[in-house]
Amino acid sequence: MRVITGKYKGRKLNSPENYAIRPTSDKAKEALFSILTAEIYGARVLDLFAGTGSLGIEALSRGAEYCVFADASRASLNLIKSNLEHCKVEEETRVLAGDYRKVLANLNEPFDIILLDPPYGKGLIPDAIRLISEGDLLKEGGVIIAEHRKEEDLPETIGKYQKEKDRRYGIVKLSIYR
Repeated sequence: MRVITGKYKGRKLNSPENYAIRPTSDKAKEALFSILTAEIYGARVLDLFAGTGSLGIEALSRGAEYCVFADASRASLNLIKSNLEHCKVEEETRVLAGDYRKVLANLNEPFDIILLDPPYGKGLIPDAIRLISEGDLLKEGGVIIAEHRKEEDLPETIGKYQKEKDRRYGIVKLSIYR
């Protein structure tokens, strides 16, 4: 696992020891950031269900101003912290421990970009987007990108957000909400 481009290009990130944490593939990560090209510079990003932190670190590498990483898993939190130290981006970040509901309830800042990559097949994305909507956590004109299995269809509308499009990459689908 590595940073694809930007100021940390080529840096290898620490990977999980087992399959309990599923990092985003380089193919899906490349596609996700090509969608965000015009929006990433100077953005405030939330990487919810952060896993290894690779999506948020990629966002910082490509010019995001700040990123909050959140995950409930102790193993994930340790990986995130070690990857942030390795890339020397601790000053541009914040790491939050806890279930996504608790994290979203305690956030009091809106984000330009929210990245959702929860465990597959658990139906967490609609609930997370609903909570983001209720908490006004996405800035006007912001975007939510959710990664999930290609077989999973997400609702067209969740809270005040509309699905703009779905993009498929192998076994993965990216759903974009605004």
